Amino acid sequence: MSSPDSFLYSNIIHIERNSSQPVYLQIVYQVINAIQRGYLSKGMKLLGTRSLSHILKVHRKTIIAAYEELDAQGWVETIPNKGTFVIESGENRGIRIQTDQQRDLASYPKKTGFRFRQSNLLDNPFEHAPCTYIFNDGVPDPRLSQIGYYSNFYSANLKRKNSYQKIGYYNTEGSEYFKEYLSQYLNISRGLHISKNNLLITRSTEMSLYIISEILLSRGDIVVVGDPSYFAVNMIFQKSGALITPIRVDEAGIRVDLIEELCKKAPIRMLYLTPHHHYPTTVTLSAQRRIELLTLASRYGFVIVEDDYDFEFHYDNSAILPIASADTDGMVIYVGSFGKSLAPGFRTGFIVAPENLMIEMRKYLGIIDRQGDIIMEQALGEMIEGGEINRHLKKSAKIYKQRRDFFANLLYLYMGSQLRFSIPTGGLAYWLCWQQPISLLQLSIHCLQKNLFIPRTLLYQNKEYTALRLGFGHLNNEEMESCLQILQEVSEALKK
Repeated sequence: MSSPDSFLYSNIIHIERNSSQPVYLQIVYQVINAIQRGYLSKGMKLLGTRSLSHILKVHRKTIIAAYEELDAQGWVETIPNKGTFVIESGENRGIRIQTDQQRDLASYPKKTGFRFRQSNLLDNPFEHAPCTYIFNDGVPDPRLSQIGYYSNFYSANLKRKNSYQKIGYYNTEGSEYFKEYLSQYLNISRGLHISKNNLLITRSTEMSLYIISEILLSRGDIVVVGDPSYFAVNMIFQKSGALITPIRVDEAGIRVDLIEELCKKAPIRMLYLTPHHHYPTTVTLSAQRRIELLTLASRYGFVIVEDDYDFEFHYDNSAILPIASADTDGMVIYVGSFGKSLAPGFRTGFIVAPENLMIEMRKYLGIIDRQGDIIMEQALGEMIEGGEINRHLKKSAKIYKQRRDFFANLLYLYMGSQLRFSIPTGGLAYWLCWQQPISLLQLSIHCLQKNLFIPRTLLYQNKEYTALRLGFGHLNNEEMESCLQILQEVSEALKK
């Protein structure tokens, strides 16, 4: 029959033979754990090295090394001719080791012992499935990104001796070198009139919007968004306690007349919009409505947060200048991402705003992202300076335009009788509306069974419309055709 000592030590020490951690350290950490949890109390004499080595089936020298380490860390004391004693104690909770608790010390607690706030607003809405074919909401194809080339560009900045002359002192406001060239790039490509003092470098558009919401929004503030709208952005604003008010979007963009009606009834704090290519419908806000929005913002005092979503991807005409380029009253905050068409990881977010607001934003960035990515910013700055960004955008835009047109031909071929849609002037996604309503949830489920994954975040269905936002940029011609064949088969089956 096992002795009490054998039962105790075999239940508080569990050795993983395949672990990369040395056995003696496994013993050390689990003995410390047992002391902290009250299994081994202050003044208790530990088993002798021979006895413990026999119980744990390890060499005696391993136990000696463990005891020496425990002594060095101040948990035990070895007294010659007497033994090794615990000299520190954890909180004694009166825990009794039982057979069904024998892994308590070898695993991390499953739940906290304290209360904390939980929010359903921040539940991860993104889904994944191991399918051959996947639709998304419109992202670039990483296969076109020349990852190896840009990785070499990055590593070269680590090795270049004079790189620190351009990097200079890095602070929480971002690389001065990168901000200088990014401000020039935005002035040329977006028609802005900014300096580096109007720029804040962030990790992503989502981080930019989080900082903005923390500074500008209070509980109960009204934030106007397009209907339909971008769920991820709504989550950020709602987390700040804002009240989301959707305003209908038609073929010319968000309805400015409805915004004006709302302004007469209640104070609006903020308007968020993606005027270049509205998410998810892809429509472009008309020039007349852009002017009207600026007038309304100045008259009623609400903030316009302009997201340049998909600005880098335009095909048929020159890019339409952002609202921020015409703002003279300081009512527009311009946010976006830079390098979306580059290799994954070679991207960054930015905020453009007047300097007095920028001062406050830098304080928040200094708390949530003090480190930044100085080497990445250096590499991106040099890509702008050397013209690499423009060359890449022209090359990739040509490929994505071909894919857009090919996708349109396939849509007419396979789904022309079921859908109505317009060919987008830019971006990497289509907005598809069914002529006759079907269950999009069932469509997604049945497509999954045929190896095509359509996330629920792409499904838009209510009494007015049944629509999908489907990205095409990440698919080659063969993949597009396979996806739409499956979509047609399932859609036809659901109509019966």
